[in-house]
Amino acid sequence: MTDAHGVPTGTQAAGAIPSAVMSEVEERSRFERMKVEVVSGGTQAEEPPAEADRTTKIVGIASWIGLFAVLAFVSPWILVFVVGLAVSIILHELGHFWTARKSGMKATQFFLGFGPRVWSTHRNGVEYGLRAIPLGGFVKIIGMTNLDEVPENDEAVTYRQASYPRRMWVITAGSVMHMIIAVILITLIYSAWGRVEETGEVTLARIVPESPADQAGFEPDDVVLSVDGTSVETSDEFRALLAEAQPGTEHTFVVRRGSEELTLTATLVQHPDVDDKVQGFLGVGSTSIDRVETSFGEAVTSGTRDLATGVGQAVTGVAKVINPVNVWGHLIGTNDDPTSRPGTIVGAAKISDDFGEYDGWAGILTLLAMVNVSVGVFNMFPLLPLDGGHAAIATYERIRYGRSRKRLADVGKLMPVAAMCVMLLAFMFLTGLYLDTLGS
Repeated sequence: MTDAHGVPTGTQAAGAIPSAVMSEVEERSRFERMKVEVVSGGTQAEEPPAEADRTTKIVGIASWIGLFAVLAFVSPWILVFVVGLAVSIILHELGHFWTARKSGMKATQFFLGFGPRVWSTHRNGVEYGLRAIPLGGFVKIIGMTNLDEVPENDEAVTYRQASYPRRMWVITAGSVMHMIIAVILITLIYSAWGRVEETGEVTLARIVPESPADQAGFEPDDVVLSVDGTSVETSDEFRALLAEAQPGTEHTFVVRRGSEELTLTATLVQHPDVDDKVQGFLGVGSTSIDRVETSFGEAVTSGTRDLATGVGQAVTGVAKVINPVNVWGHLIGTNDDPTSRPGTIVGAAKISDDFGEYDGWAGILTLLAMVNVSVGVFNMFPLLPLDGGHAAIATYERIRYGRSRKRLADVGKLMPVAAMCVMLLAFMFLTGLYLDTLGS
């Protein structure tokens, strides 16, 4: 007797199967399982025992504790950012999980992390737990595509048998959750610390040592009211006036220091960093942008409006980043456009320290809001295994087969495309990791 692959079976064949054939069958089985896992957003194969062995538990827990311990040692702001990112991942998966359950689909797992189990518990038919590799999370919804094998009595509660609106509700829920998180964060930031905008005052952020400004008595936090009798309200106006000034010319500045107004006189010199033209230099760094107090109502409206703008910018940015030509340009040094540079959690963590040091909690929460918007947009691009790829398949099935649930797209035919998408995502990730760690 033979099985579907032509391999001898039964007692007569015991011990007679060549090792090369067995190896080929095992490799084919692993490949088939990998295909399903790639396009289904998580493992659909029979799971190993839920109880992790002692070594896996120790190593897994140590990896999680060690990660947060190292981050806390390096920078408390990086720790806050990573914890916020972990919460965002959990809420993303919660969006999928809750909508799936409400839609009548069967969700069997909810995990933070990937790889071997570290800890898990079962409640109401769902396994909740922690896995060893802290790089994301997943929810297992059975029957995502035609490749997934499920028991016959569970077919009615699979993702693939749900109506198109319910499938779209479930598959977009993760990205929608990211947008909700961003709206809540921005509203909180604007309400508690204010919105970053023009203040109508030019404040000196720094004074270059031994510069004309230093010699004239300027100090950080001075507010410049006028230059030679011309009032200034923005840094652009202030810099424009200085750009017109020539080295050797004397200028009068009225500044406010605390509650006192002072008149300071400075003679400009040639700008030390400019060789190709004559340009005056005062030696100050200025800003007219700061957080301006807003009401809760203004925070909601302006926050939502700013996020809508951010979504548009994120769509353009993601389109640039997933272009392999742009990514390759960054890798070989011919592309210096920061908007097309791929990034990773390593780069985001580095930036988070700067945001926290400069703007405290308002800065770190703003960065989290920005990351949530970017991740939410990126996740909906029509690429497998992203959620947007599943949304595209559901839309294709609806257009081609209408409301019929008996006919499904053959996702197996998309495996070459899915493989290319996975390779592209891996290329982006590795390039981003290189640039964030070793690049400039």
